[in-house]
Amino acid sequence: MNMKRLMPHIVILFLALMALYPCQAFSAPDREQEVREAVTAFVKSRTSGMGWDVRVRRLNISGALKLPEGKIDYEIVAPQQWEGWGNISVAVLARQNDKVLRNISVRLDVEALADTVVTLQQINYGELISAADVVLQKREITYNSHLAARTIDEVVGKKSRTTLRANQPVRADQVERVPLIKSGQIVTIIAENEVLKISVSGKARSSGAEGDMIRVQNLTSLKEISARVIDASTVQVAF
Repeated sequence: MNMKRLMPHIVILFLALMALYPCQAFSAPDREQEVREAVTAFVKSRTSGMGWDVRVRRLNISGALKLPEGKIDYEIVAPQQWEGWGNISVAVLARQNDKVLRNISVRLDVEALADTVVTLQQINYGELISAADVVLQKREITYNSHLAARTIDEVVGKKSRTTLRANQPVRADQVERVPLIKSGQIVTIIAENEVLKISVSGKARSSGAEGDMIRVQNLTSLKEISARVIDASTVQVAF
């Protein structure tokens, strides 16, 4: 059988082999997908345990990923102060056999959602906040995330230090506890231990909520001391 007659049979055999082994011998690794997976895993690791819902919205890789065949290890290097969300540039070090092949620049936009206290209606300056005024919702973390109120108990029963608009997250610095004792008020100062309790009249020299330490003046000795607010008319000193 001559070569011309053999050629159709060779082509058919080659196509059959291609069908049986479609990509194993001929396709190159998808390096871009590898980098994306490595960066995504890094973000999840950086934010684990924080109770956030994290999603990489955008991931842009600078330059072409011309890397050799074989297994590549990727190390992600991010700013130490990065909290794990927002817009950031990270470096991806591509290594093969412990040798750095490339320093790949990657731009990230990471969305992070966390439970946040949100106002249901406008709360005016000086108003007490009730449970009907707020709700817990998943909201995107902002640059003052460390101040965001994360539980209802953090704000209910407190007084607004500013006007809070409806449907807005509440920050811890926007509310304050209601003073039980006001400066100038006559109070009862108590000091007690397991066997003895002493009480005298005093005058508050500063205001404070329950548990706060304030300055009070003993009206008998006229001496000023520090005392802890117990209720609306009583403070306690160490004894």
